[in-house]
Amino acid sequence: MRKVPTAGGIFGALMTLWPRLALAGGEKATDLVVVADTRGLSGFNWYVAGLYNENPWLFAVWAVVLTTLLGVALGLLMDVIMSRIGLNLGKAGHAEH
Repeated sequence: MRKVPTAGGIFGALMTLWPRLALAGGEKATDLVVVADTRGLSGFNWYVAGLYNENPWLFAVWAVVLTTLLGVALGLLMDVIMSRIGLNLGKAGHAEH
């Protein structure tokens, strides 16, 4: 059986496509440069913003390393908190199914 598009479905499709139609009328933004504003920054924030502006690869490496370290630190902290309240989330004592 063939489905007939409803008014709500057509309206939803048109609203989804509307931004593309609006953007299609302008020129391409080829000279767009994205930089972080370093005015008023100091210390580590200034270093990270300058790194973002000057060396995107090193900024990406720092982002990956810091995200990993913070994730490990939060995981270890939660493990300590869970063991203090009596929840052991380790593999010891669990039966495999």
